Amino acid sequence: MTAGDEEVWVDAAAGPLVRPYTVTAGRTRPTVRLDLLSLVVATGRRPREMAPEHAEALACCRAPTSVAEVAAHLRLPVTVTKVLLADLLDCRAMSTQARRTAADPTDRALLEKLLDGLQRA
Repeated sequence: MTAGDEEVWVDAAAGPLVRPYTVTAGRTRPTVRLDLLSLVVATGRRPREMAPEHAEALACCRAPTSVAEVAAHLRLPVTVTKVLLADLLDCRAMSTQARRTAADPTDRALLEKLLDGLQRA
């Protein structure tokens, strides 16, 4: 399968076969502190240079979205997603919003539902 001049490796069950460190150019730590429930939202600004993963993150964050939801949508590990989101926060293409939780974020039942949702995505 090709996309333009670039060859894309795809496994039907696994999706794109790209190592996570390739997506983040080897970076493993975000420049901004984010947790799974941190909310991020696109500001409307577009970075000059943007990887496809950055563009996809912006597209899914038109409304406030949790880091966990973005990771599930991108089908990337949370650590990789945090690095990508930090890139977008650093160039002001995204902003963070204070999270509003109606439930205790340490509630076991809530965490099990979150995990179940992530596993289904």
